[in-house]
Amino acid sequence: MFNKLAFRDPVTAKKLVAAIANICTQPWNIMEVCGGQTHSIIQYGIDQLLPDNIRLIHGPGCPVCVTPLAYIDKALAIASLPDIIFCSFGDMLRVPSSHQDLLSSKAQGADIRIVYSPLDALKIAQDNPNREVVFFAVGFETTAPTTALAAQQAKQLGLKNFSLLTCHVCVPPVMRALLSSPNCQVQGFLAAGHVCAIMGYAQYHPIAERHRVPIVVTGFEPVDILQGIYQCVQQLEAGRFEVENAYSRVVREQGNPAAQHAMQQVFITVDRNWRGLGNIPQSGLMLAPEFADWNAELKFNVQAVNTQEPVACRSGDVLQGLIKPAQCPEFAITCTPEHPLGATMVSTEGACAAYYRYRRIS
Repeated sequence: MFNKLAFRDPVTAKKLVAAIANICTQPWNIMEVCGGQTHSIIQYGIDQLLPDNIRLIHGPGCPVCVTPLAYIDKALAIASLPDIIFCSFGDMLRVPSSHQDLLSSKAQGADIRIVYSPLDALKIAQDNPNREVVFFAVGFETTAPTTALAAQQAKQLGLKNFSLLTCHVCVPPVMRALLSSPNCQVQGFLAAGHVCAIMGYAQYHPIAERHRVPIVVTGFEPVDILQGIYQCVQQLEAGRFEVENAYSRVVREQGNPAAQHAMQQVFITVDRNWRGLGNIPQSGLMLAPEFADWNAELKFNVQAVNTQEPVACRSGDVLQGLIKPAQCPEFAITCTPEHPLGATMVSTEGACAAYYRYRRIS
């Protein structure tokens, strides 16, 4: 049986830190893609245990953080309409838009409900046939299969009072975009284990080969992350650029074929704007034309919403790994979890929130 405590074992962690120090002969920059990994790194001080020449860069692996401002405004526009029940994951309620957040809209009387799955929203639509129910579908490939399942069930049931405001994004395109940037400092990646559990990791082989970066699929516990760093440094020191799986208890190379099939049936791939990062080609998932009746953007005519990021917020630089959260002049001063300027201070996976909670300085 899986023993979670084993992956927090301090003796094993200490051995891995020593092993990394023993093989590391020069500076290396390694990016963890996932916000969950970022929180573990900061919570357990993993970055502070490593040799000084290992620099961990926090990547754009927080789906709430990269949801574009325009989609928050679209959500607010829909939620403010009469006879709407707007359903969302809890993290999204505090994310600031161009003028307010969903929580403020709820306080002003909008019927906004926190759910744990799009299937919860589907059930609310069945229970409220005289009202429109909209689910705010955000996240990486990890959450996209349940959105696909909800769309399929709504179509099968002919449930026309249910729709999806869909803003799913995909990890490999943003990795390619970061590596193609002239400001790129990334020399190796820790890939997000939960995304790979769904999609596998075959799609990472061309990225590693073309950009000459090792990619190690990694979990979220301290020992998982240290093992991933160790394998990444091993490759860098040897001049190898391969994809390795350090999370084999969960991830297989082919991923979850059933989940992938559901996604292929429901979504098409589109260009998508990422908050703080700009437009990334073929990085988003949108409902396919045959699911147009359940597309909230079309149903409520909010496709054309376009907004600008606040100038003071440097979350885009944080998401690209160009600065650490505490290097933003607004960090913990005008930008706090209670009054966030950007999504990275709101989400449970946001880098700014991790630094605020566990490390107010550095």
